[in-house]
Amino acid sequence: MEAVRGFESSVVAGPGGVMTEEAGVITGEVTVRTEVSGDRVTVRVQYLDADEWYQIDGSPLGPASDSGQDLHEQIVQAVRHGLPNGLAALHPTT
Repeated sequence: MEAVRGFESSVVAGPGGVMTEEAGVITGEVTVRTEVSGDRVTVRVQYLDADEWYQIDGSPLGPASDSGQDLHEQIVQAVRHGLPNGLAALHPTT
């Protein structure tokens, strides 16, 4: 079984918030988690200090071309600018 590499960052979601599969748009202070496992990159978000995680609309992504750290940073920047349409608006290098 392949190890999961995970990256987390706290950020304030930008205009329009972040579209999630389970809860719709969430706004405000959030934690972004990017998990890389094999050829799958799963991106989740939660309200800061909450228990529930929500998958960002458009996740999972294809394989990361590196450890996933650069992709995570791209996603965090996109959340900072707002992802009201989920990851469809983001075109990371994967």
